[in-house]
Amino acid sequence: MFVLPEIMVLLAMLSVKASGYFVNIDAHAEECFFERVKAGTKMGLMFQVAEGGFLDIDVEITGPDGKQVYKGDRESSGKYSVAAHMDGTYKFCFSNKMSTITPKIIMFTIDIGEAPQGDSMGTEGGGDTWDVHQNNLEDMINELAVSMTAVKHEQEYMEVREKIHRAINDNTNSRVVLWSFFEALVLVAMTLGQIYYLKRFFEVRRVV
Repeated sequence: MFVLPEIMVLLAMLSVKASGYFVNIDAHAEECFFERVKAGTKMGLMFQVAEGGFLDIDVEITGPDGKQVYKGDRESSGKYSVAAHMDGTYKFCFSNKMSTITPKIIMFTIDIGEAPQGDSMGTEGGGDTWDVHQNNLEDMINELAVSMTAVKHEQEYMEVREKIHRAINDNTNSRVVLWSFFEALVLVAMTLGQIYYLKRFFEVRRVV
């Protein structure tokens, strides 16, 4: 049975497990998330610090055997992909322990691809060329689905980053306006003070 590639791509995208979250991490705190993954499955982590302090966070991915898969210190954003080296539960942790008083808001997405299929259906008694090509096509479509999901998440992160920069610009503009207003008040106060001083100076000279 022939299936249109577009439909297969959509089905593959549905098979890709993607978990997107916003999480608030207090100072001296750590938040961890767990995903059960089969060996050979591709895992992806994308994150962006949306708010708090210097927009930095410590990131760590740990395997079921306690082996450190990835570690990043004081990162503002990142994108990391790796294949699971064994079956089990993988831990994704964000640590804000280096911060003394400032909480952080993190936007992140964990993508878990489809578990790899065995090659048992590929050949039997000499092998079937059509099954081999079909399996190769399914693998290519799964990779394409993962790439499309990554592009979608990248667009979401770019939108979040744009909002962050816009907030920073608005905050900077507000500070500039307040500083300009303060400077204007100081100039007016100095002008009034000089007028008052000159007026008192000439009044004293007339009395003398």
